[in-house]
Formats: sequence, C-alpha cells, structure tokens
Amino acid sequence: MSDRPAYQFVDTNILVYAHDVSAGPKHERALALIKSLWESQTGCLSIQVLEEFYVTVTRKVAWPLASEAAAQIVTDLATWRVHAPEMDDVLHAITIHQRYGISFRDGLVIQSAARLGCQSIWSEDLNPGQVYAGIRVVNPFTAA
Repeated sequence: MSDRPAYQFVDTNILVYAHDVSAGPKHERALALIKSLWESQTGCLSIQVLEEFYVTVTRKVAWPLASEAAAQIVTDLATWRVHAPEMDDVLHAITIHQRYGISFRDGLVIQSAARLGCQSIWSEDLNPGQVYAGIRVVNPFTAA
C-alpha cells in the first residue's frame, strides 16, 4: 500500500455547480464534494479549470456571482494542488484528444490530472467509469 494521498481532480462543471445556488440538488452534491476534498486536502485543479470557472460563474449561470466574490473563490482554490500546463502538456493533450475522440479541452483536463498524480476526475462531462490515461472518471451525480 502507498502512503500517497488519493488525489482527485475536479472538472469545471463540478466547481460551477458547487457555487451556483440555482443548480438545486446538483449544487448540494457538488458543494458537499468540494467540502470533502477541502477537508481531506486531496482536491486538484488546473489553471484551465479556474479560468473556465471564473468566466462561467460571473457570466453564464442563472444568478452570476460578483466578480470580487468569484475572484476570492479562485484565490481560495489556488491553495489546492494546481497544474499550470506547459507546452509539452498541450502536446500530450492533443494525443489524448486524438486517442479517445474527446474534445481537446477534455484532453487537457486529463493531462493535468495525470501530471498531478490523480486517481480520479470528478466530472459530469466525461464518461463516468471510463479510464483515460489511467485515471477513472466519476460523476458525482450518478455515483453511489
């Protein structure tokens, strides 16, 4: 057995639901997940996810957050393990995108999760149960 923590990557949609009070039950489940990852210190993100989160919660949800509130959330989340993709990550993401027939954006999420040593990716967008590059996707809204 390894003493290595079971790092878990959080996709943008889960972060958005956690902060979008208009999302109903998805809000409650996503918020509980984020709190759990916060307490266990196993949550991981990427710069890409934080950028997408900020834009979405300030412009694209039913009840947008104020820019200052969203910026504070990003600042708080920056204390998690955060991957800043470099050029080789972009190239690996292209390979993942081509291999699995998924969007480039999702390929970069998977590449970031791999770089951070994550065992799982919490996402509503990727196929639950699918293993990409050795990382299992879990949908928090369908997980038992």
